[in-house]
Amino acid sequence: MLDHIFTVVAGRIAALAGQPLAFIIAVLLILGWALTGPMFDYSDTWQLIVNTSTTIVTFLMVFLIQNSQNRDAAAMQAKLDELIRAVDKARGQFVGIEHMSDSEIEEIRSALEEECRIEEEGGKVHRKPKPAETVERLRRRY
Repeated sequence: MLDHIFTVVAGRIAALAGQPLAFIIAVLLILGWALTGPMFDYSDTWQLIVNTSTTIVTFLMVFLIQNSQNRDAAAMQAKLDELIRAVDKARGQFVGIEHMSDSEIEEIRSALEEECRIEEEGGKVHRKPKPAETVERLRRRY
């Protein structure tokens, strides 16, 4: 129950905070604070107000943003896993690799990149050029 409430609240706040109006309001608040500086003789209390306010907002937004990113990443991963499951030629062992270590994922990625560079054609194996080589070859044509 609490998880659902947090998800709804975090989603709404994240959606609102990402709007141009939220940025405009933040700029106006900072301008208002700056304009009151002379009235308060730029006192320590005047500075403390903006420092404390921005620190609190930043602290809370970190959790909301992290929650949104975690939810989006999990949803994206579920969609990719479904595509892997649904495509006949896809390799099922890729489902769940997000739980592997960084080095294990890097090994898989490197192997896939190398596999994509090598292509079998009529029993003959030849190396595909790297993207940078292809771009350089195109540049030389023109």
